[in-house]
Amino acid sequence: MAATSDRKQSSRKKVCNYRERMRARGLRPVQIWVPDTRTANFAKEAHRQSLAVAKSACERKDQAFIDAVTDHDKA
Repeated sequence: MAATSDRKQSSRKKVCNYRERMRARGLRPVQIWVPDTRTANFAKEAHRQSLAVAKSACERKDQAFIDAVTDHDKA
């Protein structure tokens, strides 16, 4: 049991040291939550939204806007 406790302490110390080094470099930790694009629900909702845009009376204007703000060279 002590070995497990020592390993956890070692891991915690490593994380602590890493965070201290990063803060010394002027960085701070940030955690963000983003949609999981791998789920079926995400695909279903994306499809629903794309159909809504495609069926919109403003579809051409909407697509023109998307084309204008999309950097196709980086895709």
